[in-house]
Parts: sequence; C-alpha cells; structure tokens
Amino acid sequence: PALRRLSRSLLTHYHKGSRPVRDWRTTTNVAIDLMVYAILSVDEKNQVLTTYVWYRQHWTDEFLRWDPERFDNLTEISLPVESIWVPDILINEFVDVGKSPHVPYVYVSNYGEVQNLKPIQVMTACSLDIYNFPFDVQNCSLTFTSWLHHIRDINLSLWRQPELVKFDRSVFMNQGEWELLYVLSCFQEFRVKSSDSYAEMKFYVVIRRRPLFYTVSLLLPSIFLMVMDIVGFYLPPNSGERVSFKITLLLGYSVFLIIVSDTLPATAVGTPLIGIYFVVCMALLVISLTETILIVRLVHRQDLQPHVPPWVRRLLLERAPVLLCIRHRSSLSPSRTQGSDISREGENDSTAKLNQCSCEDTRDCATVGGTGPAPLSTDAPAEGPPAVAGVLREVTAIRRFLERREEFREVSREWLQVGYVLDVLLFRAYLLAVLAYTLTLGTLWSLWRDV
Repeated sequence: PALRRLSRSLLTHYHKGSRPVRDWRTTTNVAIDLMVYAILSVDEKNQVLTTYVWYRQHWTDEFLRWDPERFDNLTEISLPVESIWVPDILINEFVDVGKSPHVPYVYVSNYGEVQNLKPIQVMTACSLDIYNFPFDVQNCSLTFTSWLHHIRDINLSLWRQPELVKFDRSVFMNQGEWELLYVLSCFQEFRVKSSDSYAEMKFYVVIRRRPLFYTVSLLLPSIFLMVMDIVGFYLPPNSGERVSFKITLLLGYSVFLIIVSDTLPATAVGTPLIGIYFVVCMALLVISLTETILIVRLVHRQDLQPHVPPWVRRLLLERAPVLLCIRHRSSLSPSRTQGSDISREGENDSTAKLNQCSCEDTRDCATVGGTGPAPLSTDAPAEGPPAVAGVLREVTAIRRFLERREEFREVSREWLQVGYVLDVLLFRAYLLAVLAYTLTLGTLWSLWRDV
C-alpha cells in the first residue's frame, strides 16, 4: 500500500512534458557514467565500431520528492520511464540502432534524484587506423550530448572520478579479439557558429587487437617461406634444381597470398603495413629467382663463348674473394689441369709408341736412331705405307679435338668460378637486405606492441 500511495501521489499531478525545475533559470545537471562490457565487432571497411556498454545517468527532479515518514520510511521507488521526464541525451557517433534491451523503469529517491541505468549496444562511426595491423591500437570516441537543450538548460558532468572510469574493467568480457586498455573522459562545450553552447561528455574507448592468431596464421608461414628461400642458395649454382626450387617457392607464396587476402582488413583509406610486408617478400622472392637464373646462365655458357674478360677476372676472381673472405674454388682447377696434363702425356706416349711401331714395320727405326718419334704435323709429309699415314692423321685429329675440348672445359671452369664468386656475393647482399628488412619491421611492431 505504501508503494501504491507514493506512486499515486507522485504521478497524479506530474507533467512530463516540461523540464522538472520550479525556476526555469535553474540548470538541470545530468551526471553520466560509462562501463564497457564487450567489444562486439570492428568493421574496418565501413569504419564502424560495435560495443556493448552499461550506461548510467542521474539527475534531480524537483517534482519527485516526498517525506519518507509519510510512506512507511520508503526512500526509493521505481517508476515507469514513460511517466516521467527524461533528458534527451544521445551519442553523436550513432550510425545504426543496436539491439539494446529496453529497461522500463528508473529509480527515484526521496530527494528527487532519478537514476536511469540501462545497457546499450552502440554502433558508432570511428576512424580506424589499420596501418599497424595486427598490432594496432584503436581510439574511438563516444560523445554524449543533449540534442536540443543548450548548456543553460542541461549541463553534463561525470558521475565518478576520471581515474576510476579510466581503468575500470570490472564488467569487461576479456575473451575476444580485442582487449580494453582504458577509457578516457573529458568535458567540453560545443558551439555551432553563433548559436548557444551545448555540453558534451566524451568517452575515448582505447582498445588493442590481440595479434597471436594473425602472427601464427600470417607472419610465421611467410617467415618460413623466406627462410626456405635463403636456404635454397646453398644448392650448387651449376645445378638446375635451384631454379625449379625457387619457382616452386614463388608459386607457393602466391597461393599463400590468395588464401590470406580475405583475412587482411580492407579499407579505402590505406594499406596495412603487413600488406606491404607481403608485397616486399614477394619482390624479394622474384629478385632471388632472377639472381638464380643469372647465375645458372653464367655457369652454363656454351662452348663457343670467349674467355673470361680480364677486368672480370681481376675483380671477381682476385679481389672479391680476398675482400669478402670467400673461399675460392680455384683449388679445383689445378687437379683438373694436372689431370689434363697427365692425359696429354698419355696421349704423347701412345703416339710415340704408335710411331715407333710404324717405324719397325717400315724398317726405318735405324734412321730414327732411338731419338723418339718425329713430331706429328700435318705440314710434314707422311712417311710409311698409306695405312699408317692415315692412322697418324686420325691420331692427330683426335689430339687436336682433345686439346680443343680441354680449352672449352677451361673456359667453362673459369665461368663456373666467376658464377660461384658472384653467387656468394649476391647471396650475402640478399641476406643483408632480408635481415635489415626483418629487423626494421620487428622493431616497429615491438614498439607498437608496447604502446
């Protein structure tokens, strides 16, 4: 009966159409409080932030006061929100009506203090900066203001101290992609040209993305592919497997970019740094493949190619190995040259024996006198029977062919040494570029992570 009598007494002659003050010069002060409950979604493409907040406000209604002794010491009562005056405080950044539950009652104390507590799903416009994705920190504002009443009619203030609002995570659901860092609050006056001023209470919701998922699914696979590209340089430069290996890596990285393209945030404002990182990694793979093709072309020069130019020999075979501490492969040449000399000696011995045998057959050995076979020359007239002369011509042709082939092999070995030194030089330059690029990005992302 006390609740019914008090409700009937307060609302019988109450007029909700006017501001609840006895003197129109009195300003209605509305205290506001905000607690973030959850970050529902962040739409980078449309620049929309969806949050779920607990909103609280209280003000003084001079027509909702009573003496508790007349109503069984009743000091608080809940009244329908449609039956009393409520300030027209809205959020300026609203872009869509959220699915907020309707709270039909407000609390009223015997001093006329009205408390309106309600949860709100807020869909607000926010300038999202995704350059640092996935280590980005977003700062979105929620501006509460009276849409109609100027500051002389309705003034705004903060319910709690700013320090308490800043680090209040008591109701925040900390299980999603985003974590709440802090909530800043400030009061300011807003004026449109020459009109009256309006009171505004701004809440800056600062959130940070958790990068673990994106690090595992985006960064680590890309890093692994780049490491495999670096390891591919240890394949022999005169082997064709390196080209096919790097082409396979390039195709694999292209498929990887197609898969992760849907994961990257898409905006018309700018490109995230991780997108630039992927493009640069693709460019490095292309440069690596180009370098490999150049080296393979260099070490597989055809037989009709000339010798290594003197300036290339002096620069790459003499100075570069000393300056860069490159292990020169010229140690392979003496053994091969020695082997070619041995083969030449074997050919000379066989030719001498063949000449000696031919002398015995033609009984001209006494004329030779044991001084060895005469030098083979096409200019000298052939001696002996026609069959022996034909054999000598064939042996001479074979010897010249072998000398010609050995000369081609020597040219190939020289170009192989040039290709080896150039491969090591380009590999070290490529490795320095990759390391510098990795350290730069790692430093930037670590700084953004600690902000």
